[in-house]
Amino acid sequence: MSSARRRLQAVQNALTTIQAGTFVDGVDFLVLPDGKRVEISGEPGTSDQHVLLDGKPVCFLCFSGRTAGLTLSGLGTPHEHTVSHIQQYPVVEVRAMRASDQGINVPDMWAVIYALFTKYHEQETIPIVLSAYITNAADLRSYILHSGLGRVSPSRDTSQEYLFLMRATFWQGAGQAGCHEHGWLPPSDSSRCALSPFPSVQSFTRTPLVIAAHPLRPPKPKQGEVLYKRYCPSVGQTLDFTYFDLGSGEGVSAHLEAFHRWQNNERVNKGWNEAGSLEKHLEYVKDVMNDPAVLPMMMSWDGDLMGYAEIVWLKENHVATYIPNGAKDWDRGIHALVGEEKYRGSVRAQAWFRSIFHYCFLADPRTERVINEPRSDSASMIKVSLDAAMHIKTMFDFPHKRAVMTCMPRERFFKMDVL
Repeated sequence: MSSARRRLQAVQNALTTIQAGTFVDGVDFLVLPDGKRVEISGEPGTSDQHVLLDGKPVCFLCFSGRTAGLTLSGLGTPHEHTVSHIQQYPVVEVRAMRASDQGINVPDMWAVIYALFTKYHEQETIPIVLSAYITNAADLRSYILHSGLGRVSPSRDTSQEYLFLMRATFWQGAGQAGCHEHGWLPPSDSSRCALSPFPSVQSFTRTPLVIAAHPLRPPKPKQGEVLYKRYCPSVGQTLDFTYFDLGSGEGVSAHLEAFHRWQNNERVNKGWNEAGSLEKHLEYVKDVMNDPAVLPMMMSWDGDLMGYAEIVWLKENHVATYIPNGAKDWDRGIHALVGEEKYRGSVRAQAWFRSIFHYCFLADPRTERVINEPRSDSASMIKVSLDAAMHIKTMFDFPHKRAVMTCMPRERFFKMDVL
């Protein structure tokens, strides 16, 4: 098989082998970023399902046998009524737990949608109907439509009662900002002040390696601030990214101790070449924390430190010189390591690697691509990149290494269910 075909096969495999929600004793569940547990359990003898939040009933999901598909480009053409390639999905009726006099608040509705897209992750859309017995059904319909979580079909052949929840917009964070604080980017002082992207105004960087005009970057988070948190069904644990914390008192912080230990690991040093003393690593971290273009963060599984990553703005990074046609204003790059041996392995690697993409695209909706540049002889990292549906953009020579440039476009990430 040619190398080009192998790369295409890797992308195909990445898009067809992503796990659904965890299945335990007949109950599908996920853990929200705030720690609450959402369960979907079957109703004996029927296809109906209960949704529970921390054990408390939220709603019924009822399947009546109806199906619906979202036809768009075929409208107004001879194919409008004959299309067969548009997937028809079961219509889900969302019902109140009692026959009448019960509403569903917006945060709980978002949790229900999260559960649906975890359980039925392979569906691009999920057609739902809000039961008339939900007392605030009109408000929930408005929330779904105005947040972009869902849409109605433009076809006159499809009931306007149906709301087509959209997978691509859900994973982009639709229905979170300004509506509730249960999303993957935990609330912080900065996020509460910024419901829209950080304004665009020109800034400038001049270093021995870079001379570049670029947008002004947002202020750095507080040390120890959690930047991203998501339960990963394929692993069965919650992943979080935390801004590096050097500590405020005497002694060595847990982050610095782990970073120092990892950099002196022979395997890590082969890729990073930063082995050395604690003082050297303290100065290294201070330097990247003082660089407006670099976001240093620690990665953890269920609170247990496992790795380190730097997310960079590429416009003011030396990599920009090598990007074909140049770097765009909001392009981001990744450098990462897994320090703990027990957290290595392809399943975990795909979970945290894809989650870094997710964080980058959520942090600023203007970021259209994330770029990685592993060493050309790092077969494992190149495989991780290709298995995550990245493509090889080019190969190039740094002064210190030959690198392979891999790229993840935003549109592919959300449309193809890469997460």
